[in-house]
Amino acid sequence: MSIQVQDLNHLGIVAGIIDEMGLVEVIDRQIAPHPQPTVSTGVALKAMILNGLGFISAPLYLFEQFFVGKATEHLLGAGITAKHLNDDRLGRALDAVWEAGLSGLFMTIAMQAYERFGVSAQSVHLDSSSFSVTGAYPATDADADGLVPLKITYGYSKDHRPDLKQFLVDVICSNDGEVPLFLRVGDGNESDSAVFGQLIAEFQQQWTLDSVYVADAALYTEANLKTLGDLQWVTRVPLTLKAARQLVDELAVEAFVPSTLEGYTCLERTSDYGGVAQRWVVVCSEPRRQSDLKQLEKQLNKQAKKAEKQLRQLQQQTFACAADAQQAAQRLAQKWPLHQLSAVTVEPQAHYDQVGRPARGQAPSHYSFQLQAEVVPCPEAIALAQRRAGRFILATNVLAANHFTASQVLSTYKDQQAPERGFRFLKDPLFFTSSVFLNTPSRVAALAFVMGLALMVYTLAQRQLRQALAAQDETIPNQLGKPTAKPTLRWVFMCFQAVHWLQVEQLPQISNLTDIRVKILGFFGAPCQKYYLLC
Repeated sequence: MSIQVQDLNHLGIVAGIIDEMGLVEVIDRQIAPHPQPTVSTGVALKAMILNGLGFISAPLYLFEQFFVGKATEHLLGAGITAKHLNDDRLGRALDAVWEAGLSGLFMTIAMQAYERFGVSAQSVHLDSSSFSVTGAYPATDADADGLVPLKITYGYSKDHRPDLKQFLVDVICSNDGEVPLFLRVGDGNESDSAVFGQLIAEFQQQWTLDSVYVADAALYTEANLKTLGDLQWVTRVPLTLKAARQLVDELAVEAFVPSTLEGYTCLERTSDYGGVAQRWVVVCSEPRRQSDLKQLEKQLNKQAKKAEKQLRQLQQQTFACAADAQQAAQRLAQKWPLHQLSAVTVEPQAHYDQVGRPARGQAPSHYSFQLQAEVVPCPEAIALAQRRAGRFILATNVLAANHFTASQVLSTYKDQQAPERGFRFLKDPLFFTSSVFLNTPSRVAALAFVMGLALMVYTLAQRQLRQALAAQDETIPNQLGKPTAKPTLRWVFMCFQAVHWLQVEQLPQISNLTDIRVKILGFFGAPCQKYYLLC
């Protein structure tokens, strides 16, 4: 009896979502076919996404090895085997998508997925993150087609790795399912505040969504607000602005009113910053306030030790006059945000020309002066820090408070965690972006494009599962065996370990398809079910 056994696991779910998106067809329409037609560019990218969502820490330089033992033909098409998915094919696919234009191609795919999956976008959320790389990556000129290469260089590292070169990724996500709708790869030294306004304007030209655009404080500049024009937006006001800082510092606790969101209070003011009429919603988060107060206590202890050390060093110095000592004390105290000097005195020290004990009545030749003081907390500064704890300001140009209340402004901004969660997903050690190793900037940028597609597939699949569970009032067991209606897709993937595709006497079968696995697949629909021979 002839039996062939290959791993399928959760990859059938991934492949089914890719098929439902129509991803392969879109890419192959946009990119001319390669002379060797066994694996089209679209199929190669589908394979890369399967690799990236394999969650076995198999980086792309082990691309071909990843598919050894997998049900490759079943997932990718007849005649396609692991040997066709070598690093050469991978490199050519990355070159092809780079030449096609990453952001435009990504939006074309996203638009089709948006329609097919019925994604909504009451708000869309823009954010960026840095991705660190190793290697030289010297600067290069534009290629023969005029494409300007990605500049991989040093910049502000959100990974806290200033020692490494980096590139940036900008993502716009929907609030519905956190699905990425836009991706752009930027230079490593690029400033968010310099590009955020233009990115939103360009995005709106393609999508024409009636959405509220949300971003962090990098969006809040005069130039960006003018660029946005009539588009509706919510952003955070940086407390580096004098007016914002004064407002946060001056407001009494009694001025705040409870929000409909538990743990928050807020109040409103108007502003015309940048010549744009807007509402400022001053928010106080009680959980964050408690956290800030704990941090304040730690800062007080830490800064007190540092200040006392600096004072001891100053007290060992001698000065030519009392005024110099007093001025030195003032300069030192100005460095301390939460402490001050108390009991400041200047002690004169007499000096004589001759060595030994001076004679009775001998006048000193000169005097030096030393400082004596104590470090104590500054009550005014501490009270100000305590009042400031937990407070921040949100701004919106939606002026009708009855249509967009302060609580709704806050709730909309809190959804800004969507792109942040996406970046955490992309940087997970189990994902293939933990170390970017490609040797040309264009391929690094194209790999970031594939990363974004993998995130799109993941979020669409998780959204589809959760919506189906909610619609049918159903649950599945979580990691602890307890019912949940909001499982993570990663946990679902884990549930499908040891599912195999078998061919027994030329007849395909699926092994280890338990009742719970069949139940889960029922929430995904036919495109995923077909890989498990359920339809």
